Amino acid sequence: MFGFEPQAVIVALLAAVAAGFVRGLAGFGLSVVLVPVLQLAIEPTAAVLIGLISLFLIGLTDVGRIRRHADRSAIPITLLALACMPLGLWALTALPPAWARVLIALVSLGAFVLVVVPLGRITLPRHPAMALSGFFTGFFGGFAGMPGPGMAPFYLRGRLEPSAARASMMAIFLVVTPLSAAFFVALGVGGLSEVELAAALFPAVLLGDWFGHKAFGRVTPRQWQVATAVVLGGAALGALWKLVA
Repeated sequence: MFGFEPQAVIVALLAAVAAGFVRGLAGFGLSVVLVPVLQLAIEPTAAVLIGLISLFLIGLTDVGRIRRHADRSAIPITLLALACMPLGLWALTALPPAWARVLIALVSLGAFVLVVVPLGRITLPRHPAMALSGFFTGFFGGFAGMPGPGMAPFYLRGRLEPSAARASMMAIFLVVTPLSAAFFVALGVGGLSEVELAAALFPAVLLGDWFGHKAFGRVTPRQWQVATAVVLGGAALGALWKLVA
């Protein structure tokens, strides 16, 4: 089925619904949930490509929200991410699959730690913070198909309203993910099977995303931040537990 084992497709469908819900609620997190689970059933490179395509497809449904609410910080972060993405892709293809699986799970865990661990009064000025966010957004996008962990600390710890932070992350995904996916395919990292499976998963992602958007309108900014951190931690710990098991 789509060139993958039936059980892998079933796992992908279940993960797609959960990942779509997270993305609708938080504005990011689709690939943070989808890729670590999916890469336990298929090759990490295939899981990353499917995650990137899924992010782009769902991003097309949010153009209106992006235009209304996105912050201008999304522009420099996007440009830096595009410049740094090839470095992440090189790391993904250079590492053995076993190591790639472990490091992809650790990316999720690292995002959780950066979001929830108190940093006291130590903060970076806005421009260096954006530069670091752009670098890690691009690197994690290329290496793990997860641009979100690179930008999440900047937007979740910043002073933007949740609607603006959420739309800004969606804007970055919408630009970075199709170019990253095209770069993957051009280099022979994945192909038609991954594109077909990502397209088949889109209705499941869309369903979860719809429920996530509904939930977003019913939570306070603090509840939004807590829910996002819990999702990051749960996805990371689940992926690490399955690797150990």
